[in-house]
Amino acid sequence: MSSPASSSGSSPSRRRVSPPLHSTLVRQDLDEVLDSEVFVDVNRLRKCARQGVPDELRGEVWKYLLGVEKSDRSNEISQRRARHEAYREIDKENVDVSKRVRGEVSRYLQRTRKEDLLDPHAAPAIFEAVICAYLNCNNHVEYSPALVQICAPFVITMKTECDVYSCFERLVDILSESMLAVNINKRVAQFLSYFRTLLPELYNYFEEEELDVGEWASSWLRNLLAKELPTPCVLVLWDIYFSQPDFTEFHPFVCLAILRQLKDSLEDLEQSEIRSMLLRLPKLNIVRIVSQAHNIRSEIQARYGSVAARRLSQ
Repeated sequence: MSSPASSSGSSPSRRRVSPPLHSTLVRQDLDEVLDSEVFVDVNRLRKCARQGVPDELRGEVWKYLLGVEKSDRSNEISQRRARHEAYREIDKENVDVSKRVRGEVSRYLQRTRKEDLLDPHAAPAIFEAVICAYLNCNNHVEYSPALVQICAPFVITMKTECDVYSCFERLVDILSESMLAVNINKRVAQFLSYFRTLLPELYNYFEEEELDVGEWASSWLRNLLAKELPTPCVLVLWDIYFSQPDFTEFHPFVCLAILRQLKDSLEDLEQSEIRSMLLRLPKLNIVRIVSQAHNIRSEIQARYGSVAARRLSQ
């Protein structure tokens, strides 16, 4: 079992979690790129990441894909030291938020205990410090339980608490900027419009069962399925997302692909069972889902033109 993390210590991940998507060649390519002493070829990292990243390399790869680490390594040590020192200076005390984070982390660990991804003794302190630090630096952001779900993949994959914070901060900022561009109500309305067009039988069945589509659709679109998918699936999905510069625009098509994949199963369920499945999705073949999502985006573009496809993602 790993020891608790500090700003320079180890993150409390427990074991390898991702499916064996990567080939030996992909692993060799990643090693070669990451071992470069002068310049990390981020474009090459993106190409490799689309096939899934080995668990032991995921943290390093994600830092470059998210722009936390710079591709030019000439000042890497000083930049990394400055980042760690800046994190140490951040106030991590927030009594009200800490209590809520601890409660949500406890529920998260209980829900994912079979996956055995985190040390239940060390992980809560990291969630608490990282989320409190972020909110203390961003007073305009309100606490949400979703922050725990978004933080979890970084607690699992990163080696230091500072790296957890840096990547978490970057992703939350990306998601916030995306939501500022187009508010969630417009996103949900557009998403449901295409859902009704692409999968009319399933959409009508949801209406017959009086399912609150806004409840699950809003969460799906806001949080990159961090709450709904099993964590190993989230890790692979985010490998692919972080390899794309426009992953927030692509995400709605992945959501549509999941509905298409689960259509037959959902149509056999009643309202409460449908709700449970949509809020706690089963294990899925993420590579296949992403492939279907590309097809769906092409289908929408063919039917309605590229402008319509962009509207769905905006």
